[in-house]
Amino acid sequence: MSEQSRSLESASASADTDTTPAAIYQARCDAFAARCDYYRRWSNRTANLSVALVLAALICLALGIWRGELGWYIGAALFFLGFIGSFLNQGRLDGHAQRYQTLWTINDEGLRRLRRDWAGLPLRQPSTTDLHHPYAADLDLLGHASLQHLLGTPNTPAGQATLQDWLLHPTAPGEALARQPAVAELAPQIALRDELAVTGRLMDTTQASYERFLDWAEGRPWLLGRPWLLWLTRCLPLVTLALLAAQLFGLLAYPFWLLFFFINMALSLTLGRGLHEIISEVGERARVYESYAALFHIFTGQHFAAPALQALQADLSAGGLRADQQMRRLARLMPLAQIRQMMFFFVIQWLTLWDFHVLWLLERWQRDVGPFARGWLVALGKVEALAALATLSYDHPDWTFPAINANQEAAFVARKLGHPLLPPPVCVGNDVSVGKPGTLLLVTGSNMSGKSTLLRAIGVNTVLAQMGAPVCAASLEMRPITLATTIRVQDSLEQGISYFMAELKRLKIVVDRAEQTRAAGGSVLLFLLDEILHGTNTSERQIAVRQILHHLLRLGAAGAVSTHDLTLAGAPEVATASQLVHFTETFTRGPEGLTMEFDYILRPGIATSTNALKLLEMVGLPVDLLA
Repeated sequence: MSEQSRSLESASASADTDTTPAAIYQARCDAFAARCDYYRRWSNRTANLSVALVLAALICLALGIWRGELGWYIGAALFFLGFIGSFLNQGRLDGHAQRYQTLWTINDEGLRRLRRDWAGLPLRQPSTTDLHHPYAADLDLLGHASLQHLLGTPNTPAGQATLQDWLLHPTAPGEALARQPAVAELAPQIALRDELAVTGRLMDTTQASYERFLDWAEGRPWLLGRPWLLWLTRCLPLVTLALLAAQLFGLLAYPFWLLFFFINMALSLTLGRGLHEIISEVGERARVYESYAALFHIFTGQHFAAPALQALQADLSAGGLRADQQMRRLARLMPLAQIRQMMFFFVIQWLTLWDFHVLWLLERWQRDVGPFARGWLVALGKVEALAALATLSYDHPDWTFPAINANQEAAFVARKLGHPLLPPPVCVGNDVSVGKPGTLLLVTGSNMSGKSTLLRAIGVNTVLAQMGAPVCAASLEMRPITLATTIRVQDSLEQGISYFMAELKRLKIVVDRAEQTRAAGGSVLLFLLDEILHGTNTSERQIAVRQILHHLLRLGAAGAVSTHDLTLAGAPEVATASQLVHFTETFTRGPEGLTMEFDYILRPGIATSTNALKLLEMVGLPVDLLA
């Protein structure tokens, strides 16, 4: 077992007295901080030793020159060798210190996730984001203080892209259910997840670099497609070096090797220019290949029971090639490419045609392994995405995995449902039921009472369920669902669209998705509508809302609607298909004036109170004059 692995295990063991996630994260932070300080102290001592060894070498060298005695030169050489060893050891110690500093950061982020300290959490996301997704903005799936922000533990571009894809595109129920055992198995393995995280984070690669590597790996080899050039570049250096050696040993009177030297130079300055760019493109990510090899090795070296995890391990051995071994093979070629950075490399190039030989080695890897590279990185992305869901499960042991069943009657039934993005201490759970297709949950209540948050809680937990993740609830049973929402609507000065028109466009998307879902079958459309059409006058709004809801219900959709319009509950086309629930508040008048409190508990029936005028009074507006 490696020293790092022992430290990871001891850090977990130190929290045995308190097994809450917060206590374990704190214990690991303390352990990693201590290890980081230990290596930094030794690094500083080693740096001082290096300075002393250099000074000793210089003193011995000076005494040797002054006295002309061999012993002083030998001493100078020994001290210099000691300096080299000390310098290399300092680099090793600095690497350990950086590793433990990163591990401390990873576990400190765990504490920040539990507190929902969004400002202290890094937001990791791929460079491309779907800005026109039908409900990502409504449900806070992407960006700051979002579900992506909460789940943002993947560090490689592949992991970040996979997580975002799972957030925005619900998977089939069978796939989501298959991920659940994998997430449950990874959840308690905090040391394994930290190993994956620290290795990926120290890699520090980018999406553009990732894509360029795949473009090269899947491309067509250039040199292997020109066998005549390959053999020519093998023979020319042999002839050049043989003639050079013959002249050095006095076998030739004239420098015939110069002729071939200039041929090599001409070849390098013409065809070799393209090679230089290819090798530079591959070689600029030298560190990344070893890191990918380490990530593959960490995962494939585990024994898993979940079929989804076993399938990913099989993907990393596709075609009889192990991903970790082949990536390490590529990493071993990188020192050959980096020789090109030497100051006088052009001499080596013109004597040996070095670039051609390096490219031949790289293209052999490209030909044999390149077609598998994308599949391996896709598998790695799924591993990181599953680890992110497992971290969510580990952080919230009271959350549950949902049941997704196409045969159940109700579309969505949850017990103690909460909003996943709220800090656990303030998150209030409610029993929520959205009935069978053709029915809706009508949520009434005054301003700020929790109506919109309830709709978002239903939507975000649906997204989590269809990712294969645990949900913020004591239990959740749902049918396969297609989501459609209109919660956060914005007008557009640039496009000349008013708020009302923007909302109509969003409602048209909801209706279209309902029609498409009904035609496709297999799932039920779950619509979440928050205070729709409040950008127009009251009388027309009431008629329009009733017609839209009636049309959605006739299409077999189910959903939840929040409204201030209490008359909506009495409309015949709505009342017969509605379950009425509401939120309320309490007011207290004291020495400080009027105060308002919410308990955010969902109650049956229609709301019996309003608070608009009281809110005017609380912010200091002249309520008496308005009255």
